[in-house]
Amino acid sequence: MTNDAASVLLGGPWTHRFVSAGGTRFHVAEVGEGPLVLLLHGFPQFWYAWRHQLVALADAGYRAAAMDLRGYGASDKPPRGYATYAGAADAARVVRALGEEQAVLVGQGLGGFIAWSVPTLQPGVARAVASLSMPHPRVARRASYLDPRQRRANRYLLDLQVPFRPERAMATGPGYVEALLREWSSPSSGFPTEEDVQRYAASMALPFVAHSAAEHYRWFGRSQLRQDGPLFNRRLKPPVRQPVLVLQGADDGCVLPAATYGRSRRYAAGGYEEHLVTGAGHFLAEEAPEEVSSLLLDWLGRLPRAPRP
Repeated sequence: MTNDAASVLLGGPWTHRFVSAGGTRFHVAEVGEGPLVLLLHGFPQFWYAWRHQLVALADAGYRAAAMDLRGYGASDKPPRGYATYAGAADAARVVRALGEEQAVLVGQGLGGFIAWSVPTLQPGVARAVASLSMPHPRVARRASYLDPRQRRANRYLLDLQVPFRPERAMATGPGYVEALLREWSSPSSGFPTEEDVQRYAASMALPFVAHSAAEHYRWFGRSQLRQDGPLFNRRLKPPVRQPVLVLQGADDGCVLPAATYGRSRRYAAGGYEEHLVTGAGHFLAEEAPEEVSSLLLDWLGRLPRAPRP
C-alpha cells in the first residue's frame, strides 16, 4: 500500500468525491439515490468501516455517503480544529456541500459522539441520529467519572494525551492499531482479520493522520480544564428532539455496556430505540454487518418521510 491518501480510495460500487466545506476539503464515498444518510466513522478507522452499510443503504433506496472525518483518510488534516464543535460543523457543512439541507446522521464511536452533538450544535441539519457504540455524550462523561470499569477501559484516552508518543506508535507499525482493534472487538465476531489490521494500520500511518486522530481525543482532556468542556456538557443537557437509534455491542471493550447501556433514553425526546447486539464488540458495522444493516434499515423505514426539496 502506498503511503499517501490515494491508498484509502478503495474500489467498490461507490463513487469517491471531494467536497469543500467551510474551507476544509473532505473525502466522501457515495452510492445510491434517495434521502441522504451521512455515515461518520470512529477511531482508528476511516470511511471504509461503512462499506457494508453503503451497499445495503443504496440497495434500499437511500443516498449513502461515508465521509472521512477531519484529519482522517483522504480528508484534509489541518493543524487545529479538532473539538467536537468543529466535528459537528464539519458534518453539517458536508451535508450542505452534498446539496442537501438535512440528513440522517449515523455515527460509530467518535462519529457517534459527533452525531449526538449535531442537533444541538447545528440545529436543523439532522433528521434523525443513529449512534453505534457511543451513548449520549453526557452519559459517556458520567460513566467515565463514576464507573471504575469504564475508567479502566478509558486508559487509551490517557495514553493519547501524551504528546508525540502515540503518534509514533501508530505510525511505525501495526501493533498499536491491532491492539485496539482486538481489545475492543468481540472474540467471536471474526474481526479484525489480518487484512483489516493492515488496512487500518496503513490508514493511520498516513502523514499527519495519527496526530489528527489523537487531537480529537486530546480536546476531550484539555477541554475539561477550560470553559469549553463544561459549556459543551451543559449545552447538550436538553434532549434531542429528533428520533434516535442506539446500537451497542454486548462485548464492547471500549464503551462498556454495563456502564452505559440503557442510559441515553432521557436525552431523546423525539423517539428512542436501543438494541444490544450479541457476539459483537465496539466495531459493530464490521463485526455484525448484516444485523446492523437490518436494524438500521428497519428504523429508517419508520422515520417520518424526508421533506422534498
